[in-house]
Amino acid sequence: MNGYIPILVLGAIAFAFAVFSVAISGLTGPKRYNRARLDSYECGIEPTPQPVGGGRFPVKYFITAMLFIVFDIEIIFLFPYAVAFDSLGLFGMVEMMLFILAIFVVYAYVWRRGGLEWD
Repeated sequence: MNGYIPILVLGAIAFAFAVFSVAISGLTGPKRYNRARLDSYECGIEPTPQPVGGGRFPVKYFITAMLFIVFDIEIIFLFPYAVAFDSLGLFGMVEMMLFILAIFVVYAYVWRRGGLEWD
């Protein structure tokens, strides 16, 4: 049980920080609301009236989110590899090269499809 105490303490600190942040933002945040503040945020896209049955939403927002997820996952896998580089040996090197090759294929595909062009 002694091995789990630091994890439980860290979880309690994270929970307390989250509760504190929400509570303090309600107390210290601005109390005046205007029309612009109550509008939904659409990543720089001017909000337009939507048809009753829903409407088309620009796909570039979702492409940006997917790119973030792909490259974020790459970083998540590269950090442990960098930490355990010496103990993994040749097997770890080959596996990481295959992983980086797969990420490069994704990057080349996105680049070719124009996903990195910001209009």
